Amino acid sequence: MELQKLYSYTRQAIDKYNMINDGDKIAIGVSGGKDSLTLLYALSGLRRFYPKHFDLVAISVDLGFGIQEFDAINKLCNDLDIPLHIVHTEINQIVFIHRKESNPCSLCAKMRKGALNDKAKELGCNRIAYAHHKDDIIETMMLSLMYEGRFYSFSPVTFLDKTKLYVIRPLMFVSESEVIGFKNKYNLPVAKNQCSADGHTKREYVKNLIKQLNHDNPGVKERMFRAIIESKIEGWDITNAKF
Repeated sequence: MELQKLYSYTRQAIDKYNMINDGDKIAIGVSGGKDSLTLLYALSGLRRFYPKHFDLVAISVDLGFGIQEFDAINKLCNDLDIPLHIVHTEINQIVFIHRKESNPCSLCAKMRKGALNDKAKELGCNRIAYAHHKDDIIETMMLSLMYEGRFYSFSPVTFLDKTKLYVIRPLMFVSESEVIGFKNKYNLPVAKNQCSADGHTKREYVKNLIKQLNHDNPGVKERMFRAIIESKIEGWDITNAKF
């Protein structure tokens, strides 16, 4: 995927769901994975020509899995003129060693988001950008349908009552395959996931299931995504949205 196409997708999402207002200070959650690094490129480039002025900071949450490739992430942030803040935590110790969680992803995600939100507030941000892409939205819908019995996926813009922060998802129109293509084309410094649970989750199972469904029924992923966009799920109806 070319950089200009990434800008186009990102601006389409931001404009359609009014994700950014003039004067916003936006924290980008940077894990070091391909998705968050792609989001760095997208928002840093868009910042130069978007009609509404906004500021950016990057926040990485160190989960405590050992040495992580923060040097490469910091260099990229410097190149893109985005200050990077690293939050050191003991999430690995709490989740895997002290509590010995058999299904660690939920607690880990909750603690990671808590650390990210707290740092964003400390830095004076009013919005946080997550790097969820189109496939993440479809997979979340399938997880909800299969394991909770409801048709749901996280919305393009989410207001967090506790912190008074808005979460935005500017990559929502970008597919995972396009992110992978962008990573390869621009040689993004992707950090290896150190988590022992990586690749052994319900989400990974659903990802593979959707891949098989789309192989057997070409276009099914796009139809799933269209069903989500056109649904009455809370947060997806832009006619009643207040961002």
